[in-house]
Amino acid sequence: MSTVSVVTLAKGRPAHLRNVLRGLERQTQKPAEFVVAVMQDAPYDLPEVGFPVRQILVPGTELPLAAARNRGVAAAGGDAVVFLDVDCIPAPDLVADYARGLAELDGLLMGEVLHLPERATIGDWTCEAFATVAERHSDRRGPPASGLEICDDYRCFWSLNFAVRRATFLAAGGFDERYTGYGGEDTDFGKVLDRAGIPIAWMKGGLAYHQYHPHHMPPVHHLDSVVRNAELFEAKWGYRTMGHWLYAFKVMGLIDDAPDRPIRILRRPEAGDLALTGQQSHQPYGNSASVIRFLEAQAAAAATA
Repeated sequence: MSTVSVVTLAKGRPAHLRNVLRGLERQTQKPAEFVVAVMQDAPYDLPEVGFPVRQILVPGTELPLAAARNRGVAAAGGDAVVFLDVDCIPAPDLVADYARGLAELDGLLMGEVLHLPERATIGDWTCEAFATVAERHSDRRGPPASGLEICDDYRCFWSLNFAVRRATFLAAGGFDERYTGYGGEDTDFGKVLDRAGIPIAWMKGGLAYHQYHPHHMPPVHHLDSVVRNAELFEAKWGYRTMGHWLYAFKVMGLIDDAPDRPIRILRRPEAGDLALTGQQSHQPYGNSASVIRFLEAQAAAAATA
């Protein structure tokens, strides 16, 4: 692709955003522009760089992730759009890798993601140093050995680092803006692409380093929006998404998700729930699967006591 715009969604985390911008400055192929979809009241104070930086304010009382992605693409002028979450630092070849991949395949490309420990971005960091400490998420499959590999399961789409031709994104209709808050909008978009026959592919390259920040997995701190968006997905497609999170919420006693009626929230997350699901400082990423295994072992032990 001849020109590549990079779009980042951001709310808070100004240090993370400056690291993304620093990573873009170090690209072997510079982006045509950097568009920041700002999900807060005021734009960021960002340094001058060698390519245009534009900030688009996207209002919303809850995280308007779907709307922000759509506004970012609407504002972008590149033939291709790379989406990076605000906590994802691009490796030096990310833009060039995506440009090469999208010249080969008109579809959605998912680049690599490695997770950084807590203090990796302190000081004058380098991606060479990141490579020695970053870890791949144990619940996510790795990239192909080379090139592109078609992904046959749209549910694998992970929106923190991906790219698509701008015209293809617009033809697909973009993200469904009825999804607000956390969860579900990316799986819905993957389903839209699948129905439209637009391929989704893993790629070797397009590497981003995920910056550490405290998080909860499963995301009990976003209980309400996960439940609401799961029901929206069900109304649209006939079944619920985010099943692993809903299952964890059920085992924790937070919800009743009987299949033939609306999901009921039984109680609010308490301190113990937050402690159980919280990412620890020594962990480069949170892991829903490990929490679910712990909960299942607890339930099995209680059943045999």
